[in-house]
Amino acid sequence: MSATLTKTARPAGGETAALETAVGEVTSAEKPATAALASVTGAVADAAKGAAFRAGSWLWKATGILAFLALWEFGPLYLAAPSTRVFLPPLHEVLLAWGKLFEAGSIQGHLAASLSRSVAGFGIAVVAGVSLGLLIAWYGRLNSVLNPLLELFRNTAALALLPVFTLLLGIGEESKVTIVAYAAFFPVLLNTIAGVKTVDPLLVRAAKSLGLNSFRLFQKVILPSAVPTIFTGIRMAGTASILVLIAAEMVGAKAGLGYLIVNAQSSFLIPDMYAGILTVSLLGLGVNFLLVALERHFSRWRTAVGA
Repeated sequence: MSATLTKTARPAGGETAALETAVGEVTSAEKPATAALASVTGAVADAAKGAAFRAGSWLWKATGILAFLALWEFGPLYLAAPSTRVFLPPLHEVLLAWGKLFEAGSIQGHLAASLSRSVAGFGIAVVAGVSLGLLIAWYGRLNSVLNPLLELFRNTAALALLPVFTLLLGIGEESKVTIVAYAAFFPVLLNTIAGVKTVDPLLVRAAKSLGLNSFRLFQKVILPSAVPTIFTGIRMAGTASILVLIAAEMVGAKAGLGYLIVNAQSSFLIPDMYAGILTVSLLGLGVNFLLVALERHFSRWRTAVGA
């Protein structure tokens, strides 16, 4: 009887072992899936934390702008005298005026006129300033000859020469493009010279020891090292080109943001005047963002070295 029970129990023990083996295989098969799920969950959590951090950072950076806009909206309504509201309308009235100008197509026409003049003068200034700056910085004798003349014109305000440009070139587009080019030229020129002159001498000596000729030295070492400083001048020139153009358009023009501002002021369309000023601010901000993006594109090597 006992032998029979023993023989009967053996298959049961074998079945148990097979069952345990099968369970182990299923468990081991589930481990990679569990690990993958945990990895995906961790990545999603990290992405959510990163997004929340970036949103908080942007919100903190925008605190000053939001406070200024809130003051602009509620200050004339609750803090200023009623007579002041005529000359300083709240933000919503300015935005409504801007919307009406946009629907009428007026703001687009003035913006296009200012942009065409600014881009033309700015482009001339960048090409001339970078080219002449590289030559002056590379050839010391040229620097000693031109430096006194450049210092003389650099310290002459661009708007002081507006009557001269108007007399010589008329009140058309040529005078406005020329004064924009003049105002934007010197920041580009001076920063280009400074960028070339402040290149690390160790880099120059190392390049020469590797056998680079003058052209390759300039192409591979001097110019890339000077790019950040050159772009600082280009950003300054972008701001100067817009500011000087707006002032020039206020004096003699039939289209442009400067003309829109001064014409609205003389017609006592105060919200339209502030709408033009707001457009100038947004234009300058957009130009700065564009130039910063270009600087990052042309300075990718700095990120690679830093990484």
